[in-house]
Amino acid sequence: MQTGIEIVFHNMDRSPAVEARVRERIERLERRFERLTSFRATIDAPHRRHRKGKQYAVRLEAHVPSGILTIDREPGDVYAHQDIFVAVRDAFDAMERKITAWAETHSGRPVARAEPLQGRVAELHPEDDFGQIALTDGRLIYFHRHSVVDGDFDQLAEGDTVELAVAEGDSPHGPHASTVRAISTARFVDAPR
Repeated sequence: MQTGIEIVFHNMDRSPAVEARVRERIERLERRFERLTSFRATIDAPHRRHRKGKQYAVRLEAHVPSGILTIDREPGDVYAHQDIFVAVRDAFDAMERKITAWAETHSGRPVARAEPLQGRVAELHPEDDFGQIALTDGRLIYFHRHSVVDGDFDQLAEGDTVELAVAEGDSPHGPHASTVRAISTARFVDAPR
């Protein structure tokens, strides 16, 4: 974590056992998602004037590269939150679900088109681990050795027909192929008929 962890107890004394449990759960989050920049946990006890049992509220803030993910676990009608450890567990379980969902949508994986395109290998630079694929519309699409399915980069030759999925804007080389797969030795025609 880049800037650290902050644990705050509100309306109650600091508890070493609760703090240890919170740190344990934060470490678990860090192992699953290493892009957390900072984390703040606030454990709040209700005011003393409540007649029935105390119900703890836990607020979590996870700072990620593009913003802040928050969980507010107010007790509501859940009497299980009379146990501070249950309240902490429920809040961190919700944060794990939220971080997992965020990570899936912000993973940086290029989005491929639904149907694969076909083209031919126009240039191949095995010493630099990349090549260019010519499409029928005249575009040249960059591809890297790691984009070739089953590691068959060394089997490719200029003029080979390939099937590819294009990802836009992720590369300094412009449009690039996220996957490339050699297909049959059918003749590829540069101009549409």
